[in-house]
Amino acid sequence: MSYRRNWIAIIVVILGLVMFVSVVQAQPQDIKTLAGVWKLVACDIEYQDSGKRQALFGERPRGFIIFTPGGRMMTLFTSEGRKPGDSVEQKAELFRTMMAYTGIFRLDGDKFINRVDVSWNEAWTGTEQVRFFKFNDNRLEIMSAWIPDPFRPEHRISRGILSWERVE
Repeated sequence: MSYRRNWIAIIVVILGLVMFVSVVQAQPQDIKTLAGVWKLVACDIEYQDSGKRQALFGERPRGFIIFTPGGRMMTLFTSEGRKPGDSVEQKAELFRTMMAYTGIFRLDGDKFINRVDVSWNEAWTGTEQVRFFKFNDNRLEIMSAWIPDPFRPEHRISRGILSWERVE
């Protein structure tokens, strides 16, 4: 009986090691797939109650997102039609029409979690930002979680969806 228990224990340990090694090996491959420079082609907001999508930063937003193989992410994107500003109001509008942040990210299935160390919005610095991602042909789609809409309070729940094309 103890001979059989030993074999079962050995098999369980071997299966555990095989599963551990496959998980450890899978993550770098996923990071390699995500790694690169991506150009923003669309920045939409989607409403949960209707499924309707609309451009959040105009029809032609500009920006890039960079994922390094070492696990750093950096993004900067702006809405279309921005103009230089001198007044306090114009500068505030420039702030409202951009996003920029960077940090170390890790993968967890279909999401990446970014520990923000620098941000255009100081409230994000030191936080973890969770984003979901998927590949659609040659595009990378990144989605925020569903949240109460910060831009249009008349809509209850929404999420951002950003589409990117690989450039490097």
